[in-house]
Amino acid sequence: MSDPRYPIGKFSYDGPLTAEQKQQYLTDIEQTPARLRAALHGLSGEQLDTPYRDGGWTLRQVVHHVPDSHMNSYIRFKLALTENEPTIKPHLENLWAELPEAKRAPIEVSLALLDSLHQRWMLMLRELTDGEWKRTFRHPVAHVTSLRERRGW
Repeated sequence: MSDPRYPIGKFSYDGPLTAEQKQQYLTDIEQTPARLRAALHGLSGEQLDTPYRDGGWTLRQVVHHVPDSHMNSYIRFKLALTENEPTIKPHLENLWAELPEAKRAPIEVSLALLDSLHQRWMLMLRELTDGEWKRTFRHPVAHVTSLRERRGW
């Protein structure tokens, strides 16, 4: 990987998932808040304010980024479910991570937000019909994306 800030690389669509794979991904999303809490348990403020890799964000910035990113995804799902092929608004996550609250706020603020957000998001995701998974939205710098393609389902 040439850029250590992006360790998993770019998303690639390998076709629709099986029902079992879809359920596993939903379970992964559902468990994200608890897993993040567990990973952070016992870390000091100094550790939270240390970049997790050269040139990367601090752990505190990453923690605050996760609910920012997931809120945007949640809203995109809601827009796709309630509007006809809406154009979503991208966010400049690199600039959001530089805002004062992303650099200094206690992580519990974002962990609590993530807990609540995932409860709501899972209530939605677990009830989507096959037809709703096919709903689409537009990214202003990408092609039309269905919810199924967005998550590989």
